[in-house]
Parts: sequence; C-alpha cells; structure tokens
Amino acid sequence: MSRGKVFVPSIILDKAAEVPLSRQIYGQIARSIRGGYIPSGARLPSSRVMARLLGVSRNTVLAAFDDLAADDLLRGEKGAGMRVRNGAPAPEVTWFGLKQVIRAAGYPARVVELADPDGNPIYLRY
Repeated sequence: MSRGKVFVPSIILDKAAEVPLSRQIYGQIARSIRGGYIPSGARLPSSRVMARLLGVSRNTVLAAFDDLAADDLLRGEKGAGMRVRNGAPAPEVTWFGLKQVIRAAGYPARVVELADPDGNPIYLRY
C-alpha cells in the first residue's frame, strides 16, 4: 500500500485539565473519526511527529494510539504508520446532472471584450 498523504487532525490540549493528555488526544481523534471528519484509510502522523506537534511525550501519543487501536478505530501497518480503520467513507464526487446545471447557469458566460481609453482590455460578463 502506498504511503499517501498524512492527515493531521486538529487537537487542542488543556494541560491544566484533570483528564490525562493521552485521553484528551484519544477523545478528539475518536470524535473526528466517528463524526466523519477523518475518512477511512487516512494516514495519521507518526507518534514522534504527533508528539512534537502537540508538545507532549511520545509515550503519551502511543498510549492514545493504542487505545484507538483497541477500539478498532486505527490500525498499525508496518512501515506505514497508523491508518484510520472505521472512519467515514472517502467522499466521492457525483457528476449526475452536472451538465444540465452548468448549461442552465449559462457557463461559460457571454463575454464582451472592450478597451478603455488607454487600450487596456475590459471584459464584461453577462
């Protein structure tokens, strides 16, 4: 499987909270996966990179990743890092009826090219 692009989830940590940092990381990533914000198959940053980004210990990130894997939300792949296992399906583009919509919108618009007194082009779309 190709490495592909890395998906960096948005995580905000409250270091003064009573909730351990690993549980905060777990909770925010789990909500993103279950909410469909992270698609299935997306690759997350390595534990080292994630720890540097968040300013926490690598062990903290590893604990969160282990909990996510235990809940069947992530899976580890040798040499490919952690991938989302049960996220939302990757969005697909639907082209049904797109030609009719474009035609009804008048695209491409009618364009009239004029010139100002200095000879610069002016485009009027109507």
